Amino acid sequence: MADINELAEKKLKSRMTKIRKCNREPAEKEKFSEKFGTSFEIGFYNKNPDKLTDSISLITSPDGKILFADYIYEIPEDDEFTRVPIDDKQLKSIIEFFENYKLQLDDSD
Repeated sequence: MADINELAEKKLKSRMTKIRKCNREPAEKEKFSEKFGTSFEIGFYNKNPDKLTDSISLITSPDGKILFADYIYEIPEDDEFTRVPIDDKQLKSIIEFFENYKLQLDDSD
């Protein structure tokens, strides 16, 4: 059996080929995008991540509508965690906080 790193590299190349094709062909992008949603995890900074980590997890439909959101609270040293559902009011505040957020490359070099 192949090494997991080799398998990952091969799959990444395949995914990138598909993404590039979708970028060139709008119809292909629409067809491909119907098959997946996106998940995001927003990790909060904590001074001592061995004692506490917390984050917000969002799962979206292919068109970007949030289907599910929850808050994750974890105490790593005790191997304990819990998930708390995020209600619509809280979700509106999160969306407002990130309304001007845009994914882009860091070109500060």
